[in-house]
Amino acid sequence: MINILMIEDDPEFAELLSEYLAQYDIKVSNFEDPYLGLSAGVKKYDLLILDLTLPGMDGLEVCEEMVRKYDIPIIISSARSDINDKVEALALGADDYLPKPYDPKEMYARITSLLRRYSKANNTELSAAKSDFELKGDTLYFKKDALSLTPAEFEVLSLLVKHQGITQSREQIINTAGTMSIDSQGKSLDVIISKIRTKLGERIPDDSKRIQAVRGVGYKLV
Repeated sequence: MINILMIEDDPEFAELLSEYLAQYDIKVSNFEDPYLGLSAGVKKYDLLILDLTLPGMDGLEVCEEMVRKYDIPIIISSARSDINDKVEALALGADDYLPKPYDPKEMYARITSLLRRYSKANNTELSAAKSDFELKGDTLYFKKDALSLTPAEFEVLSLLVKHQGITQSREQIINTAGTMSIDSQGKSLDVIISKIRTKLGERIPDDSKRIQAVRGVGYKLV
């Protein structure tokens, strides 16, 4: 069974979607209060469906909190039509954005597609990243050696390791790395990547490009 966390303040809409998805062995647990949704034991769910217009807390804030604390696929389900909301949600780390109203069939298709992508990414991470990197507390180890990293370097490299093989946009990296300054985001990120490359290069002779730049998008760890 697929377990989905939903944060949606329209109970009728949530019930309609839940009933449709139930036929595919998908269980939806909805929370109308975003604060309750954030404290609902997120790790036990496979995916989050998140509305943006919520009582007491904006959905974009919820999205940012979820991305910072958990590794969970996020689909934004919102009636807000402002393109800026969509751009910001995706920049914060949401994986998909489905504007309301929509046919439940389309949501089902997007859920299954997104979970397939996450499954492939996790398999890559397990087979490759685990053999090289290990995270213990606030220390990142590479081939059993502890890396000497600044807080910003640690945040950036941890994100790239977690999503090894998958390009992370500059916005995703900056929003995840809380110690980075948004005002100097471009130069700061490039400097941090350069320093990480040097530190990894000390352990990977002739391979300073373990972190690859994806032109016009961001970076990925290979």
